[in-house]
Amino acid sequence: MVPSLLLALTLLATPETGRWPAFQGAGHTPLTPDAVPLTWNETDHVAWKVTTPGHGQSSPVIWGEHVYLTSVSGPNKETYHLVCLNLADGSKLWEKSVTSTDPVKNSVYVSRAAPTPVVDDAGVYVFFESGDFGSWTHAGELQWLRSLSTDYGKFQNEFGLAASPVLYQDRLIQLIDHDGPSYILALDKATGTTIWKTDRTGRRSWTSPVLVSKSGVDVVVASSDGSIDGYDPTTGKQLFNFTDIGGNTGTTPCVFGEGKFLVAASAGQRGENAELAKKSNMAMELMIDGDTVRPEVLWRNAEVTPTFSSPMVHAGYAYWINRSGIISCLDVATGDLKYTQRTPQTAWATSVGIGDRIYIFGKDGVTTVIAAGPEFQILAENTLWDAETAPKDETLISQETEPQRQRSAAMFASPVQYGVAIVNGSLLIRSGTVLFCVR
Repeated sequence: MVPSLLLALTLLATPETGRWPAFQGAGHTPLTPDAVPLTWNETDHVAWKVTTPGHGQSSPVIWGEHVYLTSVSGPNKETYHLVCLNLADGSKLWEKSVTSTDPVKNSVYVSRAAPTPVVDDAGVYVFFESGDFGSWTHAGELQWLRSLSTDYGKFQNEFGLAASPVLYQDRLIQLIDHDGPSYILALDKATGTTIWKTDRTGRRSWTSPVLVSKSGVDVVVASSDGSIDGYDPTTGKQLFNFTDIGGNTGTTPCVFGEGKFLVAASAGQRGENAELAKKSNMAMELMIDGDTVRPEVLWRNAEVTPTFSSPMVHAGYAYWINRSGIISCLDVATGDLKYTQRTPQTAWATSVGIGDRIYIFGKDGVTTVIAAGPEFQILAENTLWDAETAPKDETLISQETEPQRQRSAAMFASPVQYGVAIVNGSLLIRSGTVLFCVR
């Protein structure tokens, strides 16, 4: 029997353990209150850990017993990797590589395999920030591969791209925002051919679009530096353009309830968006009137601000985390602030709510578990590695010639908790080079 057929038969015969199929778990299998442990450390409850080729900032995705993870290697990000692992024990089922059609210098200042793949019953779909976009079956057979940067022009962004694809029915929707001609497009998931493409104004952004539904109407919503835009996923027609916003460059909208979503905005590294950001952290709802779709602001809160981690909603409350590790809890119905408290670390990954807990994945390896709800209570602090002794990527530091850039590079050359995937019984946490499974 050929290996690919054997793997396919094994997949069909394996009981499905759950799904975490996209960025931030969109469409995931519902989690039970005891889905993952309350406490763990470097040895206790770590079922397995796997070193990945190169470095990656994407989150893992899970489909049944298959875990998919991307990364990039080479001094000029020449090679992208897609690895398929067995959820049970972390063993590698297969690995594929893609030669970049738009190599750039590998640095802590650019995205490194940042977009998260999306997966369904037909296979896994992967977009790399070079513009290379491909699909593989669960058995590892290539279905199609194309380069958006070759077809529509090289990307112009000194810090790279990070938007993850959205799977909608028979198509993949991808946001391409950069300094040059920007756009959003839909590709046929079976062939990779373009179904529609809608031009956008050039801008810098690292957010991902989300699917928002209201009264049977589906809308792709993109919150990206200076606007919130809605698109018809079937035709690509722009449905609305909301511009009373600024600083919304790094966080993805959070969908909660029918037609409702959170939008977040940051003051920026140097405070350049401070005034706009004060009115740009808010909840919105789609309003449908015949063929007209518009977003309505439900509330704004000038006291909260994110940095890297997107806001999230759990059990009626919304949570924001800023660069200092300050977490703010709001009543998601009214926007009223319930508390503001400090946690041990800032977070790059988006927090996850499970049962009566909120899991906050700190940048430097500490996951803080707090009680869900309007009263702040730390339940546990879990450390996967010691930030003080963790090895740094000295190559990325030494290649910077300016002292200021070397100091900045040193801050981001250590391991980072970039993203997670969760199914009942398993919590996957990825650093740049290691994937941990906690049970």
